[in-house]
Amino acid sequence: MTCKQAAAPNEVDPMLRVVRVLGRSSEDEMVACFLNGELSSRRFGQNLRSHLAAAGQAEQLLTRPDLFDAGANFARRALLAAVRGYGENRDLFENFPAHVTWTRALLSTDEAVGVRYLDYSYWVELSGGSRRPTDAAARIRAGLRAFDVPNEPFVDAAQALIDGERFPPLILVGETQDNLVCLEGHLRLTAYALVGFPSDIECLIGTAPTMGRWAR
Repeated sequence: MTCKQAAAPNEVDPMLRVVRVLGRSSEDEMVACFLNGELSSRRFGQNLRSHLAAAGQAEQLLTRPDLFDAGANFARRALLAAVRGYGENRDLFENFPAHVTWTRALLSTDEAVGVRYLDYSYWVELSGGSRRPTDAAARIRAGLRAFDVPNEPFVDAAQALIDGERFPPLILVGETQDNLVCLEGHLRLTAYALVGFPSDIECLIGTAPTMGRWAR
């Protein structure tokens, strides 16, 4: 199995939210998808490539992951620990549960609208305090910036969607599937909001009873 490539109001009635479950996923698939998603990031990609080179690994470890290769899975987990603190209770993964159930799913438009950004100053500011991508999209259209960071990457990503590009899966987490926070894919999530949230957005969903400590 490989990591697949996927190309309003603030409050949504939970009864309208529909997650279409495609099947079980795994920690190894999540790690592979996370790293592949960040490889193309303007902010994180270069640091990731530097750690790959230091570990003597090629980009193929991330772009063509073999989830049946235990050694490659270990190498990817070690890489995510180095760049983001995965499994070490630090950085992005501080207070992240050790045991998470992972599922591959498609989000309906209504479910996607309800996904929140993680509680980080930039995303809070971009959304005007709500952590809702729809609010961020409205502010971007109005020409507002967060901490004077240009909005062009969001606009470019939205145009790519319009042109038919398919994005890697979003990685979303929560205590349950009806209250999700974005773990990886914030730029893509914002691009989806800018184009009006198409249906059937591919994602990996991680749930755990203690996820609320991370996904506040």
